[in-house]
Amino acid sequence: MRKAIQLVGLFLALQGISGAIDHLAVQPFLGIVLNFFNRVVIPHIDLLAGYELFANLALAALGLILVIAAERAPRG
Repeated sequence: MRKAIQLVGLFLALQGISGAIDHLAVQPFLGIVLNFFNRVVIPHIDLLAGYELFANLALAALGLILVIAAERAPRG
């Protein structure tokens, strides 16, 4: 279970970083997979309009927090 949570966290971090790069420039590879949040989720949430870069960086931070929390969780 720990590895699955770490994998999800890593994927969220990659999506956030990729979305931030895509927002500032152009994402050259894996755009469909890594920019799903940036291109599909953000446009449908009016609260995030105008805050795309912040939303992507927050997603990356959330992913890193998941990776760190899964690593520090007690084994059981």
